[in-house]
Amino acid sequence: MKKAICVDFDGVIHQYSQGWLDGSVYDKPIKGAKRSLAHIVKSGFEVIIFTTRLNSEVNSDTDQQLEKIKEWLTKYGFREQQHYHRITAIKPQATAYIDDHGVEFTSWREVLAKIS
Repeated sequence: MKKAICVDFDGVIHQYSQGWLDGSVYDKPIKGAKRSLAHIVKSGFEVIIFTTRLNSEVNSDTDQQLEKIKEWLTKYGFREQQHYHRITAIKPQATAYIDDHGVEFTSWREVLAKIS
């Protein structure tokens, strides 16, 4: 099985400067995202885009959201197999997770200090 890197969509690929708004994908890509994803793919990793936009527990129009994301990726030149391999709401097994809201776990004491 190919090693995977899981990359959050909003705030890591899509700028998401105004938050959710109406669920639209409205912003430009974050500088360096396309080049970096291509580099990760060329390095032999499977790139999995992870987004809560496709989670039916928080969003009722997951099929529509998937289409919006795919249209946005195409508009900005992100290509399947070249920049990413799949898009999901399920946290897959991965070598690393790139997420703008992640807190690296070192110990519970340090985690609690970071989030307090």
